[in-house]
Amino acid sequence: MREESAPEALEARIAARLAQLRAEQGLSLEALAERSGISRATLSRLERGEASPTAAMLGRLCSVHGRTLSRLISEVEAPAAEFLAAAAQPVWTDPETGFRRRIVSPPGPGLRGEMLEGSLPPGASIAYAAAPLPGLEHHLWMLDGILELTVEGVTHRLSAGDCLRYRLHGASRFHCPPKGGPPEGVAARYVIAIIQP
Repeated sequence: MREESAPEALEARIAARLAQLRAEQGLSLEALAERSGISRATLSRLERGEASPTAAMLGRLCSVHGRTLSRLISEVEAPAAEFLAAAAQPVWTDPETGFRRRIVSPPGPGLRGEMLEGSLPPGASIAYAAAPLPGLEHHLWMLDGILELTVEGVTHRLSAGDCLRYRLHGASRFHCPPKGGPPEGVAARYVIAIIQP
């Protein structure tokens, strides 16, 4: 029998947690489909672990369930210690875009902040229809590459060293320009500090 890899095990735990959240909120698959904009069939496959959720799907589901993606992932991981070695930080990869999300500092009891590292490949885009929690405070610091970040209709072009601070109430879109010449063609790497409202 094949052993489950760490990413597959994490996806299975996320699937189980999504089913549990739906049950806790007393939502049918039809009601969740209506609220999230994701088809009932897709939701059913996600909850059974037969399909891998994309970042956009998880963003919609987190919005319905009132939590950030980092919080969702932290709910299926062992409680985080004060010190987190790099090897112990959960990493999730979007199967659709190749976006890689490392939870550097997960949410924890009594803590309002969290920190993540994102890496978006050249040419990739991720759009979120709404904030998971209205008024979520973000501090995004670019490490490498170029990121075009649209927050509620305003696009900002960030490069290494730049910082953008904002409160998220509506839609957002992350885009890394495609290959074509320096500094395009390099993955957009950044750190976001997230503070609960």
